[in-house]
Amino acid sequence: MMFQYYIKIVPTMFVPLKGPTLYTNQFSVTKHQKSVTAMSGESGMPGIFVNYELSPLMVKFTEKRNSLGHFATNVCAIIGGIFTVAGIIDSLLFTSIHVIKRKIELGKAS
Repeated sequence: MMFQYYIKIVPTMFVPLKGPTLYTNQFSVTKHQKSVTAMSGESGMPGIFVNYELSPLMVKFTEKRNSLGHFATNVCAIIGGIFTVAGIIDSLLFTSIHVIKRKIELGKAS
């Protein structure tokens, strides 16, 4: 059997609101394996192979709080979106009902 492991290491910095900055790493692992017997037709050398990659970029997570003005703006945007969608649905229903009533009045409804 041939086992291959690919490991990626990404340096990470976490800056909390309170407390010290934390320096750590994120890891991701991908594993592949295959049979390398002569009967299966697969080529390769049996063994365990580990390939690792150190990322040259650092990921920085920073905790922060939004202001009251930011919260109020988001609430207003949500309420405005709800009223807009409700207005579109109301307009579509009103137009549809109006068209159906005209067809019934003209006797064209099937």
